[in-house]
Amino acid sequence: MSARAVMVLGTTSGAGKSWLATALCRWYARQGLKVAPFKAQNMSNNARVVPGLDGRPGEIGSAQYFQALAAGVVPDVRMNPVLLKPEKDTASQVVVMGQVRDDFKAVPWRERSDLLWPYARQALNELMSEHDLVVIEGAGSPAEINLHASDYVNMRTALHAHAACLLVTDIDRGGAFAHLYGTFELLPPLERSRVKGFVLNRFRGDASLLSPGPDMLQRLTGVPTVGVVPMWREHGLPEEDGVFDDQATGGPGSALRVAVVAYPRISNLDEFQPLRASRDVRLHWAREPRDLTGVDWIILPGSKHTSSDLQWLFDQGLAEPIRAHARAGRPVLGICGGLQMLGQRLLDPHGVDRGAGVHTEADGSQRGLGLLDLDTHFEHDKLLRNTQARFGPMPHVPRPWGCWAGLAVSGYEIHQGRTRPCDAVSGSLAAPPAETLQPVLFDDQGQCLGWRQGAVMGLYLHGLLECEPALQALLGQGVAGLDTVFDGLADHVDRHFEPGSLMTLLQQAAP
Repeated sequence: MSARAVMVLGTTSGAGKSWLATALCRWYARQGLKVAPFKAQNMSNNARVVPGLDGRPGEIGSAQYFQALAAGVVPDVRMNPVLLKPEKDTASQVVVMGQVRDDFKAVPWRERSDLLWPYARQALNELMSEHDLVVIEGAGSPAEINLHASDYVNMRTALHAHAACLLVTDIDRGGAFAHLYGTFELLPPLERSRVKGFVLNRFRGDASLLSPGPDMLQRLTGVPTVGVVPMWREHGLPEEDGVFDDQATGGPGSALRVAVVAYPRISNLDEFQPLRASRDVRLHWAREPRDLTGVDWIILPGSKHTSSDLQWLFDQGLAEPIRAHARAGRPVLGICGGLQMLGQRLLDPHGVDRGAGVHTEADGSQRGLGLLDLDTHFEHDKLLRNTQARFGPMPHVPRPWGCWAGLAVSGYEIHQGRTRPCDAVSGSLAAPPAETLQPVLFDDQGQCLGWRQGAVMGLYLHGLLECEPALQALLGQGVAGLDTVFDGLADHVDRHFEPGSLMTLLQQAAP
């Protein structure tokens, strides 16, 4: 392994590891280095389709996807060799080198780590042999003493890569110095030796008030505080875990009010970042009926467990407000799992998606919202692909969806459900009688990926709202491109880290 490695560790989940690793990928790439990102194991339902092994597409966490783009390299499955996609509080789908591995699902947690580490180690070795620098992101905290012996994502990876590590904490939560000191002290001496700098993230206020904290911390640990990074909510990078910042975006006077239904197993929320960044859109997350009052659009996003999240919609009393919104001719958009919920029935004969507590009909099917005359059948095989598609003609379709007529778009698909029109199209609960189901979106092979009925549209294409032509047609404006976002992150780090500290960190990473 000829590359050097810089690693971002955190005192907690949500401390800012992902965005900092993304910023470092761009910063070091701008120094002329060939950079790759890496995270041994990620837990997230936000995923992207990337090149995998043997020519098959695979999936990795969205954070590593964006980090690769920031580094200027093509994302691939080695950058996140293990991805855990939570399906319920006590179970996750296990994705290894981009592919679902059901054989790992039943293996106890601690035993599973020993089986997964060889995959992560091999992927890291390959990346370090092909690049000048690997920017590694840790997971959670490296000092969880109950899990330390089986934790391969943090310090086992750091030691293997001889990484120079930054330890970042969220000072806005309070207790930052205690978090840094406690995390450092709980590490064994060899692992402490890899920590080369502390970072105080999301700082608000007068920086002079921090004194003498950083100096005292350095006397106690021997580690300098190399960065004090101000709070910056508008950086433009999606949050790794989706609904981290629950605040509504846009101002009260924003022209368009959009509610995204935030069910428990929500997935791929990062694709809504362009809407969140638009100054003319007030976007908020909806979890109860009152959150849907007075909104212009309702969006049902993807779901890692469609049947359970659909049942949650009924249990929370959200189903009827969504139907009423559609009956009034107001726009509803469903993406992937959201599309499946908008249909008449979910059929799951193999138990691929069936959740505990889900109410089923006598034939074993689950009743949908009934806003599109579609049925979804769940199959064993997951469909993964990057997709080029085009909207068909949509005569007499009003805005907003009519603006996409004839438009070529791109995105990605991740789903195990296969959706098709019902055998009988009668009995729709919300669409006006004159409206029949209309296929509207087709891939380059002519396969239908989306349907419309009344003001309701359902699509299998993730990433549509990140597609510049689609967003321009929908809102009449674009958003900052990703390169602008990545450069802004790198500039932010450059301004708020100690001069020369990032190059020193690189020198401290033994090849």
